[in-house]
Amino acid sequence: MPTPHLPTPAVRKVLRKLGANVHEARVRRRLPMSVVAERASTSRPTLSRLEKGDPSVSIGIYAAVLQALGLLEDLSLLADPARDSVGQQLATAGLPKRARIICKKRNDR
Repeated sequence: MPTPHLPTPAVRKVLRKLGANVHEARVRRRLPMSVVAERASTSRPTLSRLEKGDPSVSIGIYAAVLQALGLLEDLSLLADPARDSVGQQLATAGLPKRARIICKKRNDR
């Protein structure tokens, strides 16, 4: 039997913020929950859970709701290597100090 996932307080906080952002985007567009839920092929209760930051809502539902709101492209920016400053610093730190051409000796027979 799988162990239930217990997200950390930091994760719960970010999910609540994301849910609030989705809620605000929906309200600004003057779209009722029923319309967004239908466009995202999900239920109104699931959309409500998403907007409250429930960690059990799948990322697929988030993607469908963002698409229904016209915000799907923003999802592709998550973990974008071009925006990963720590990863870029680590990659740069791992570069050699000097560039050399390594010649292999050949056996001419």
